[in-house]
Amino acid sequence: MKYFTFLLITLPFIAKAQDKPDLLTMLEKDSVKPSTVYATSIFETTRLVNAQSIQQLPGGVLDVKISHRFGTLNQGIYEMFGLDNATTRIGADYGINNWLMIGAGRSSYEKQYDGFAKIRLWRQSKGEKNMPVSISGFAGIYYNTLKWSDPFRENHTSSRFNYVFQILTARKFSEGFSLQLTPTLVHYNLVPNESDKNDMLSVGIGARQKLTKRISIAVEYFYQIPGYKFEESVNPLSIGFDIQTGGHVFQLMFTNAIGMDENQYITRTTDKWSDGAIHFGFNIARVFTLRKPK
Repeated sequence: MKYFTFLLITLPFIAKAQDKPDLLTMLEKDSVKPSTVYATSIFETTRLVNAQSIQQLPGGVLDVKISHRFGTLNQGIYEMFGLDNATTRIGADYGINNWLMIGAGRSSYEKQYDGFAKIRLWRQSKGEKNMPVSISGFAGIYYNTLKWSDPFRENHTSSRFNYVFQILTARKFSEGFSLQLTPTLVHYNLVPNESDKNDMLSVGIGARQKLTKRISIAVEYFYQIPGYKFEESVNPLSIGFDIQTGGHVFQLMFTNAIGMDENQYITRTTDKWSDGAIHFGFNIARVFTLRKPK
C-alpha cells in the first residue's frame, strides 16, 4: 500500500519532468526575436524608363548615365526613322548614404540643367517590421538656358526655373514583378499663356517584369489631371527593355516623349503613339564604387 501511495505522490512530478524539455523549447522559440527582411532590387536601376524609380543607390556609389532620344519613327527613311535627329542628356547620380541620393545633369533639349534629391522614407519589409510598400520622396529643380524668345521685353532669371515634387510608392510582388505609383506636382514659374496654371498635377504608374535573369521589360504611363495640364499636351507612354551586363545597364525604349527631365516629358509631351510619332531611345548606366559601404 505504501508503494502505491508513493507512486501516486511522485507521478505528477515525473510527468512534469517529462514535459519540461518541450516547455523549454517553447520558451526558447519565444525568446528568439523575428528578424526584418527588406525587399531589394525592386527595379533594375534608379530610372524605370524615363521616370524615377523607387530604387536608391547605396552610399558611396556613383551612377553615370548617358541618354539619347531620337526623332520619331514616322519621319521615314529620309531621316532614317528618326536616327538622324537626337537629343542627349548626360548626368550622374550619387548615393550620399543608404537613404539619400542626389543627382545632376544637362540635356541638349532646351539646353536645360537639372538637379535633384531622392529620400528614402520607408522600405518594404516583412518579419519584425512589416511594411507592405516602399516610399520615397523626390524633389527636382530645372534651369532652362535657351535664349529669350523676345530679348527686348523684361525677362527675369526666375522665369527659367521649374520644380518637380513626387511621392514614389512601390511594391515588389514577386522576384520578377514590381509596381509603382507616382503622384506628381510640376511647378512652372513662367507658363506660355495667361490661362495656363503654374501647377500641373499628374499620377504616374509603372511596372517591371523580369523576362530572364538579366533582361526585364518596363512600362510607365503618366495621367495628367484635367484642368491641371497644358491644353496641347498628351499623356506620355513609354516601354523599355533593361539589359544587365556586369557593371553596365542598357535600357532600350520606345516613347512618345522627347524630353528626358521630369518637367519636360510628364507635362509637355505632344507626340502621339496613334500618329506613329514614337521616339526610339536608350540609356547607358555605369556604376562606380567611390567609397566602400559601411
